[in-house]
Amino acid sequence: MRAFGLMVDNMKEIAITDIEGIRIGHAQDLDAATGCTVVIGEAGMTAGVDVRGGAPGTRETDLLDPVNLVEQIHAVILAGGSAFGLDAASGVMKYLEEKKIGLDVLVTKVPIVCGAVLFDLTIGAHEVRPDKEMGYQACLNSNDPECPEGSVGAGTGATVGKIFGMERCMKSGLGVCCLQTDDLRIGAVVAVNCLGDVIDPKTGEILAGVLDENRKRLLNSEEIMIKEFAGRKIEFGGNTTIGVIATNAELAKSETYKIASMAHNGYGRTMRPAHTMFDGDTIFAVATGKIKADVNVVGLLAARIMEQAVIRAVKKATSLCGFKCHSEL
Repeated sequence: MRAFGLMVDNMKEIAITDIEGIRIGHAQDLDAATGCTVVIGEAGMTAGVDVRGGAPGTRETDLLDPVNLVEQIHAVILAGGSAFGLDAASGVMKYLEEKKIGLDVLVTKVPIVCGAVLFDLTIGAHEVRPDKEMGYQACLNSNDPECPEGSVGAGTGATVGKIFGMERCMKSGLGVCCLQTDDLRIGAVVAVNCLGDVIDPKTGEILAGVLDENRKRLLNSEEIMIKEFAGRKIEFGGNTTIGVIATNAELAKSETYKIASMAHNGYGRTMRPAHTMFDGDTIFAVATGKIKADVNVVGLLAARIMEQAVIRAVKKATSLCGFKCHSEL
């Protein structure tokens, strides 16, 4: 079958929850337009991270350096709420501790929970953010074999195309994509909240981004930035796209870092521009170690899958708080 431009007979789309050892759960407050998404690997996951944006908000990323002690983590939390949203990790730790999951430190087990946040305080109610309770609820919801997309979880308050501020941007959301080739399974979950536009790299079509003054037609963020580079000062810093690549491959910590790095190509192909000083673009990669696979193959698939997950994030998004979505154009 043709999958994302690759002619591979044995490649098929599957649910991301079909990756053995991986569970995903969302929790959100639609009135406040914020939420969180948790990726859980109770048996432990080898993990790496690559932070490319200039304004990141992250948790426990230093321990993913291959030279550091911890070899496996137990969850990744993606959340809205800017730095406030990092509190959602406390709920994930509580959930895992109750199940006696974590790094054994003799007196107890400490769950290793990494995370990243995006800025959604300018949509909905800024005083409501993902917290310990919401993080815990996302864990409870991870028992659902379905993984909803769109304006859910960490993508609940996500928006794109903010070169002119919030008045002319569009609603985005959370996207998921997963592929299987032979026994290798690899998936992506991403909350898309970029400064720029989201495009279809095959056609160059802008799918969502900055709107004209009448909010009826899409403009081009990069062209605006280039034409007005001398006179326009970008003051809006509320962005950041955060995601996770999950696979059943057997990978070392250094290899998961490489997977996260290669997956950023998916951002670069679909978000124009990506990795700006106003985006905290971050990708985690987690591996459950079930099958042997070449790191280069996993990496190139990670980029392709992330590309599709970003596109799905805007196509699956629904209107919220008066912000237009892709299906309304």
